[in-house]
Amino acid sequence: MISSAAIARVATREAERFRAANPRAFSHHAAAIGWFQSVPFHWMKDWPSPVPIVAASAKNATLTSIDGQTYDDFCLGDTASLFGHSPPALTAALAKQASEGLSYMLPTERGAALSARLAAMFGLPIWQVTTTASEANRAVIRWCRGISGRAKILTFNGAYHGAVDDAFVDLKNGQPVMRASLVGQVHDLRATTTIIEFNDEAALADALRGGDIACVLAEPVMTYVGMVRDAPGFLQSLRRLCDETGTLLVFDETHTISSGYGGHGVTHGPKPDLMVVGKSIGGGVPCAVYGFTAEVAARMAALNQSRPAGHSGIGTTLSANALAITAMDAMLSNVITPAAYDHMLGGAARLVAGLEQEIATAGLDWHVTQVGARVEFLTCPTPPRNGGEAKAAMQPDVEAAIHLFLANRGILLAPFHNMMLVSPVTGDDQIDRLVSGFADCTKALKE
Repeated sequence: MISSAAIARVATREAERFRAANPRAFSHHAAAIGWFQSVPFHWMKDWPSPVPIVAASAKNATLTSIDGQTYDDFCLGDTASLFGHSPPALTAALAKQASEGLSYMLPTERGAALSARLAAMFGLPIWQVTTTASEANRAVIRWCRGISGRAKILTFNGAYHGAVDDAFVDLKNGQPVMRASLVGQVHDLRATTTIIEFNDEAALADALRGGDIACVLAEPVMTYVGMVRDAPGFLQSLRRLCDETGTLLVFDETHTISSGYGGHGVTHGPKPDLMVVGKSIGGGVPCAVYGFTAEVAARMAALNQSRPAGHSGIGTTLSANALAITAMDAMLSNVITPAAYDHMLGGAARLVAGLEQEIATAGLDWHVTQVGARVEFLTCPTPPRNGGEAKAAMQPDVEAAIHLFLANRGILLAPFHNMMLVSPVTGDDQIDRLVSGFADCTKALKE
């Protein structure tokens, strides 16, 4: 419905507009020769603009660049700042902690309070802290293998669980393949990672009934390949089959914390045996947590008793540092609240309604998907049922043109796909500007 010529025309025009408006960004990247590809971390290059915007500051749901451009921020650090940039309660707590020490390798009184807050919010009694969600997922996989005595894990085609090698397996033409982006891995992960399509209950039952799967590692809703919703009853079947086969169920809620207070498992069910939460839990301070049931904790303790004392090899000395503990305690005490979710979900509903109206007005065969405060428009007529369908439906050239068009008009989306996040401090005026900008973009693409 949108020609390749129109996409190229809009992309070229918007690239020129970006160059004219962001001279300091170009100068910055030209001078940053000490960084590989001019950035301190490679994902910072994954934006559709000619060079990445260079951030100067951010507050609430607004980001300012070194070129003086101001953006309504719907990326929010790819969920790290889901609850807004630099909430006052967080900045005050961090400033105080910074004067009292940052890392002790010792527990603190605040840490005890934090564990109780985590249990109350997410419904699991026992917790551990890591520095990243990748590290948490890696630790959870190892614990599940250790306490079950099983070597394999199961995950879903198109899923992403951070920099965890075990999850870098996809399906191609129905066959498992190593993900091409897994640089330098010399071991064949397919021997210990079973990969199936999301929402395929028959394949799930067949895989789990083999009795050799330690855990299912899943997002309750897939969010890294567009957004793929769970089919009616699928998560309940997943829970039942895990129980029947003695398989541990792990929910990676790093992104689906957007679903509601307590995450997707608390808001919609079912409850997992273990869960991981990262990025947003510390308001952008690098930290993550994983929680688990009392039964899992007892099995972990028994495993510890069976092995020699000493280094477990799971985690780092920076995990649970005082700054991270303080950040999470401040966020859960003052920022991540049911009232915050009420605002987020109301704003997301406004955004969905606006986008759906503009899609209909433009006569586009697209649709909008919502996972709580997370909204995404997909350039296909019907919601994908699994990762394979989601990948096939993506139109990267269209998405890149839309992202750049919106960025040039002060609206920032996540660079990876059409993800938009609504925070507790996102205003209706910001949502309306996004909808208006989207409408202008679709008109330009159809000219």
